[in-house]
Amino acid sequence: MDIELWWLLALPFFFGLGWLAARIDLQHLLRESRALPRSYFKGLNFLLNEQPDKAIEAFLEAAKIDPETIELHFALGSLFRRRGETDRAIRVHKHLIERDASLSQLSDEQRLHALSELGQDYLKAGLLDRAEDIFLKLRGTARDEEALRHLLEIYQQEKEWEKAIAIATAMPGHAEHLWQKQIAEFHCELAAADLLNGRHDEARRRLEAALAANRKCVRANLMLGELETKVGSGSDARNAAIAVWQRIEQQNPVFLALAAEKLMTAYRELGREETGLLLLRGYLERHPSLDLLDAVFQAELATHGAEAAYACVRDELRRNPTLLGLDKLLEAQVMLAPVERRADLELLKNIIHAHTRRVARYRCDDCGFKARQFHWRCPACGGWESFPPRRTEEFDLTP
Repeated sequence: MDIELWWLLALPFFFGLGWLAARIDLQHLLRESRALPRSYFKGLNFLLNEQPDKAIEAFLEAAKIDPETIELHFALGSLFRRRGETDRAIRVHKHLIERDASLSQLSDEQRLHALSELGQDYLKAGLLDRAEDIFLKLRGTARDEEALRHLLEIYQQEKEWEKAIAIATAMPGHAEHLWQKQIAEFHCELAAADLLNGRHDEARRRLEAALAANRKCVRANLMLGELETKVGSGSDARNAAIAVWQRIEQQNPVFLALAAEKLMTAYRELGREETGLLLLRGYLERHPSLDLLDAVFQAELATHGAEAAYACVRDELRRNPTLLGLDKLLEAQVMLAPVERRADLELLKNIIHAHTRRVARYRCDDCGFKARQFHWRCPACGGWESFPPRRTEEFDLTP
């Protein structure tokens, strides 16, 4: 009975304490709300009513009225950039930086943040030279890693591969070989320009640097084989190219399809078509792919005719049934069929071919972007070597 009476006396006391705390919090909230400009609340109201354009105008007005609203400036600039209004984002962040230059109101972190945001605005707007200047200023600061990342993006867009190599070498994780694939690809880009302009010695040096950076760089060996055929002549040059291209099986056999036609051309020029065909058949058996099947089909067709090409595709279809393989089978059947049956087979082939167009694309492993053409760098996400030379139908068939 005494305990119950004690609780009856304590309850009003605790209730009073709660009421007093609520009053204090409410007064604090009212003081803060009075300190905020009216346009700030108008902006919130517009946002709640799904009127983003009017909300932005209201927040801009709030930022003008209260020069202390630094975080509001950052929020507005980020919002403008995401909406694609880069000119307005640039104005907001430039206003912060210029105001700080005269009043010194920003902390060191806020100053670096404002510079970084302005650099990203310029980058989004395509003003790469201005963005580069901003991010170079951020080198050696607390935002050094962020600056490096954006500079690497800029130099790749501008195809400044020498600068890209220097930045990638300075990236965190370089010692752990996290950027070796990209560095090798940058060397390959430089080598491609050298090959185009006949600078064969320089191209070889670049390709050797690519392989030193990443021994699994297939592209470097593909180009080295081409270089051997350009600088040399006769059987020695062809045999050297063949030896280089054969190394791809140890690097990444998925990419053998890219070397198959080159290999067959070199063997044909050496007068050793049968040896070349035997090599490609072995590759197809060990590392089946639709592009490799197409290369073997074309080689059989050119060397032994339609009947041998038909037999090759038929055997592969029994082992790996695919729609694209069926398309090749029908192509050989049309060549072998009597004249009176060709029209029907052509009709069937055209129907199958129309369907194969949907599954005859390459797909980026990183972002899923699909393209009819093979790319060393994904046009969508910018990933290097993220496009394996495998058609989407092969991905669908993978267990």
